[in-house]
Amino acid sequence: MEDYIQVYTATDKDNAEEIAKGLLDKRLAGCIQIVGPIKSSYRFKGKIEESIEYLCIIKTESSLFSAIEKTIKELHSYELPEIIAVAITSSSRDYLDWLDKSLVDK
Repeated sequence: MEDYIQVYTATDKDNAEEIAKGLLDKRLAGCIQIVGPIKSSYRFKGKIEESIEYLCIIKTESSLFSAIEKTIKELHSYELPEIIAVAITSSSRDYLDWLDKSLVDK
């Protein structure tokens, strides 16, 4: 299971949809869920900020993380986007088989 990850990034709704389309068009992700709106509170450049955002949950293989990170940075509207990967430690084999077939070079 260590070969599969979920990548998270948050942004406004239109940008989330642009990122999802870009990753799917490049076959870097098998599935992207856009969840929101969510309220985010964070410290940036010495100030506490609040934003209404949409969270992208990107399912993919860990070997594609660098390409996903590059694509998100190219498409993201933020100066410093959140790009966090978390290992998928358990999943149904059927789902992972489907994920494999939906990714690049499969």
